[in-house]
Amino acid sequence: MDNKERFTNRVDNYVKYRPTYPGEAIDFLYKKLGFGPDSVIADLGAGTGIFSRLLLERGSRVIGVEPNEAMRKAAVQALGGSERYQAVASSAEETGMPAHSVDFIVCAQSYHWFDRELVKAEFKRILKPGGKVVLIWNSRKTSGSPFLEQFEKMLQEYGTDYEKVAHKSITLETLRPYFADGGPTRNTFSMKQLLDEAALKGRLLSSSYSPTPDHPRYEAMMKELKDIYRSNEADGVVAMEYVTELYWGEV
Repeated sequence: MDNKERFTNRVDNYVKYRPTYPGEAIDFLYKKLGFGPDSVIADLGAGTGIFSRLLLERGSRVIGVEPNEAMRKAAVQALGGSERYQAVASSAEETGMPAHSVDFIVCAQSYHWFDRELVKAEFKRILKPGGKVVLIWNSRKTSGSPFLEQFEKMLQEYGTDYEKVAHKSITLETLRPYFADGGPTRNTFSMKQLLDEAALKGRLLSSSYSPTPDHPRYEAMMKELKDIYRSNEADGVVAMEYVTELYWGEV
């Protein structure tokens, strides 16, 4: 499947059930990395605008670059009322933006879909001198509780291409060639989602590797998900835990 179209039929679930990002991580960008209300920030692979919204709330100007039409329309619907938000129908590898036009680049839950050599060249082209790139992931924990471990086992069993598309190959070592000065710096933050049964289902179906209702293994996966929820819920929710990872530096 074309990576740019992977989420076309998952937009509703993506908007409703994908997690946001911890306030401490956004504080870090603005207090430690120099983001400010006067910053022009390119959000590459902006998706439905989850991360763009957090930047807009801090007063920055955000250019959301997203090639998937359905996701871009969802972002415009959510954020288009802001005069500081601009949606661009382009890829991260070829944004079409003017040279040296942005102060920062962010890639939230998106960099692992990109061609790294091509985006490195594009990063260098569109960043102003001294500008920084920040790569962000909410990395779902796969151990630490029976729920997390059972959910991970289910994905390994039913995910259509789970191991192939996961961003588990992202490390300081693998990113070093694409950053200046010996590689990026990594900072981490903690976050959790409390999900009822409907939200857990929506969170699962927002993932590109999750079988859709027309898949022959969909019903079996849904049955297992229900069993996992009912054996782990407390007060009507389960806790999906994340480590929010920030990799940042100059290119």
